[in-house]
Amino acid sequence: MSEVNIGIIGAGRCDSDRIRNIAFEIGELLAEKEALMICGGKGGVMAAASRGVESAGGISLGILPEGKRGGGNEHLSYGLATGLGQGRNLLIVLNSDILIAIGGGYGTLSEIALAQKHEKPVILVHTWPLEEIDYDFDRSLLYRAHNAEEAVEKAFNLIE
Repeated sequence: MSEVNIGIIGAGRCDSDRIRNIAFEIGELLAEKEALMICGGKGGVMAAASRGVESAGGISLGILPEGKRGGGNEHLSYGLATGLGQGRNLLIVLNSDILIAIGGGYGTLSEIALAQKHEKPVILVHTWPLEEIDYDFDRSLLYRAHNAEEAVEKAFNLIE
């Protein structure tokens, strides 16, 4: 196992096969590179990425909002109960070397904002159009990727 922790952030509900497939493939690629995949541990993008990690024999850690470990998706290697609700988003950010945002809603946006505050790079994959928003983001920490391979390649290039 490498010393690389990659956070996967995205919606807990995912109705898009395209987003679900990208998350799965990113999970597979991270496992192949022996990275630890950290996520919020629930459904949607998190479950798809966890399933990808599992299929490739990797390790995933779900940082769960509940106070019980049993609430995570079935594909996680480990679930860490926090009892923090959405506050767990900070733990995901702090324990990741870099984050990959896939699709997502307001929870994903909050994790991107926390990554900005803690100067963590984020790879954006079919998610919020932050480049178009007139706000004082540190755009040097935001990277756009269009597919799973590009996202994982960028993540590892930035870590090196």
